[in-house]
Amino acid sequence: MDKATIRRRLFRSTIFLGGFGFITGSALFAFAWFTVSIPDPNEYINSQATIIQYSNGNEIGRIGTQNRQILPIAKIPINMRNAVLAAEDRNFYSNQAFSFTGIARALLNNLKSGDLNAQGGSTITQQYAKTAFLTSSRTIERKIRELVIAMKLENALSKDQIFENYLNTIYFGRGSYGVQTASQQYFNRNVDQLTLSQTAVIASILRAPGYYDPSLSENNLVRLQNRFQYVIDGMLDQGWITQEQADSAKFPTVTPRVTSGSLSGPKGHIISQVQRDLGRLGFTEEQLLEGGLVIRTTLVQRAQQSAVDAVTKLYPKSAPDNLRIGLIAIRPGTGEIIAMYGGRDYLERQLNDATQSIALAGSTFKPFALIAGLEAGIPLTSMWNGDSPQIFDDLGKPYTVSNYGNNGWGQVDLLTATQSSINTVFVPLGMKAGMDKVVDAARRAGIPESVEMIATPSVVLGVASPRVIDVTNAYATFAAQGVYAKPFLVTSVTGPNKGVLYEATTQTQQVFAEDVMADLTYALKSVVNGGTGSAALALGRPAAGKTGTSQSNASAWFSGYTPQLAASVAFFRDSASESLNGIGGLTSVTGGTFPARIWTQFMKGALRGEPVMTFPAPANVGGLDPIEMTSGGVQTPKD
Repeated sequence: MDKATIRRRLFRSTIFLGGFGFITGSALFAFAWFTVSIPDPNEYINSQATIIQYSNGNEIGRIGTQNRQILPIAKIPINMRNAVLAAEDRNFYSNQAFSFTGIARALLNNLKSGDLNAQGGSTITQQYAKTAFLTSSRTIERKIRELVIAMKLENALSKDQIFENYLNTIYFGRGSYGVQTASQQYFNRNVDQLTLSQTAVIASILRAPGYYDPSLSENNLVRLQNRFQYVIDGMLDQGWITQEQADSAKFPTVTPRVTSGSLSGPKGHIISQVQRDLGRLGFTEEQLLEGGLVIRTTLVQRAQQSAVDAVTKLYPKSAPDNLRIGLIAIRPGTGEIIAMYGGRDYLERQLNDATQSIALAGSTFKPFALIAGLEAGIPLTSMWNGDSPQIFDDLGKPYTVSNYGNNGWGQVDLLTATQSSINTVFVPLGMKAGMDKVVDAARRAGIPESVEMIATPSVVLGVASPRVIDVTNAYATFAAQGVYAKPFLVTSVTGPNKGVLYEATTQTQQVFAEDVMADLTYALKSVVNGGTGSAALALGRPAAGKTGTSQSNASAWFSGYTPQLAASVAFFRDSASESLNGIGGLTSVTGGTFPARIWTQFMKGALRGEPVMTFPAPANVGGLDPIEMTSGGVQTPKD
C-alpha cells in the first residue's frame, strides 16, 4: 500500500470519527439542555462545605461554611469591577456565555508561557456557573453542564446580575467568598476603601488563591506580582485607567493570613488541626473550602466532651491570662487521638497547646531512664542513695542535684524512687545505664527528633521541651506493652460523591520488650497507688502514670494510662521564665495537683462504660522478686 493511499484512509477515518464525536457531543448537549436547570445560588456555599465528624459520624464543625457579605453591584467600586474584568474576561459585557476561541487562545498562551494558571479560557459566566453550581472536576459531562448553565444564565439574567452574583460568590482564598470578605482578609478594609493597586491584587488572586496568596510561599509572591502587572496593563489597554494611574500603581503590602470563620472555643483547635493534617496529606485549601468533603476523625465524642468538661470544671480560679493547659488522649497500639484540648478559645489564641506548644517535661522523662536501666538488667529492687543534695560529674563539671523540697530519703530501692520521684536516684540511674541509652529509649517510645535531647545527666530530669502529644504518645507505647504507634487524627476523607479519597492505616512497631514494659508499668502504678500521683486513685480502676514538675515550677504534668487509654495534662505559661507558683492558691503547682486532678476527671468520663482492665504482672527483670512498696513513712511526695 503506497503512502498516498494510507493518507487518504487516515483522512476518511478522521472525518468519520470527528463526525461521530460531533453527533455524540451534540446528543449529550441536547440531553443536558433539557435536563439541567439553574440551581439556587444561595445553596452553594453550605452544600460545598467540608464537614468534620467525630468517630461516630456526629458533626464537630465545618470548613468553608459561608463567609461572605452580599453587595449590590452599585456598591462595588468601578475599579474593583474593572480589575476583575481585566483579570478574567475583558469582553464580558459584549461576549456570549462561552467562547471557544477564548478557550483555545488561553490554552495556547499558557503552553507558551509554561504557566497553566496565567490565563483562563472560561468567560465570567462560565466561571460563575462552575463555581456556584458545579464541582471542579474536569470531565466532559461537567463541562457540558457548565456550558448549558452558562447559556441559560445569559437568557435568564442580565450581565449586571450575573456579574454581581459572580463578585459575591467567587472564592478568593482564606475562607472568603466575594470581594467584600476578600478585601477584609487581604487588606483589613471594606471593598469600597481599596486603592487601585489593592483591587488589582484582589482580582489577581481569585484565579487560583493557593497559587497566588503570598502568605503561602515566596514563589506565590513572585507570581502574584507578575499577575498584578497583567491586571494593571489590562485595565490600561481597555481605557479603564489612565497612563498616569497605571504608572503610579505600585504593588501593595498584603495583610498576613488571619483567623476567620466560626472557630470559637476549644472546637476551633480541632478544626484547625484537621486542616493542618489534611494539608500534610496533600489536600489543598480549595479542596477543603469548596470540595464538599466529609472528614471522619478518630475523636470519640464522649471523650472529647469529657476533656472540655474536666478542664472547665477544674480550671484554677483567678489564673493569669497566659496560663496554658494542654490535654490529649491516645489509644494505645493504634495511635488514634480520641480527645484533644488545645486551649479555651481558638479565636483568642491560635496555637494549639496540645499539639504545637512546648513545655519543660520535668519528671515525666524519668521513665526513659527506668527503661534504660531495666534493659541493662538493673532491677526495681536495686538499692540507691536518695540523699539530697548530691553532686555528680557532668562531662568533667560538677552537677548538683536536689530532690523536691530538698528531702533526703537515705537508701531506697528503685521502686520507691519511682513512686516518690527522687531526683538523686534517677540521675545516677541514667548515668549507670548510659545517657545515650536514655535518649534512645525516649526516641523509641515516641519523643520525636524535633525535640532536642542531649545525652547528659540532666536529660533524665526533663530539661527537654516536648509537646503534650509527644509525651502522651510515649506513655501510649508503655500502655501497649512496648508497641509504638504513630498518632493520627484523620480516619478517612470522602468526596461529595461518597468516594473514598483517603483512609488512614495504623503504623506500629514493637520497640520495647514486654517484660521491660511490665516492670515499668508496675513501677508507675506505684506512683498512683500512694505516690506523687495519688490523686489518680479516684479513677477507681488500675492506672499507671508519672507526675512532672520542672525547674522553678515553670511547668507541671501528669501523664498516665490504663490498658486501653493514655493521656497527658500539662500546665505552663508562655515563657519558661514564668512560674506557676501561686496559681489556684497553691504555693507550687506540681504535677500531682491540678494536672493529676484534671487527668482523673477526664479519664472518668472517657472510660465510662468501658470494661475495667488490668495490667500484666511484673516480670522481675534482673532476676529478683519485686517488693510491694508504699509511700514509705512520714515524708509526703510532691513532685
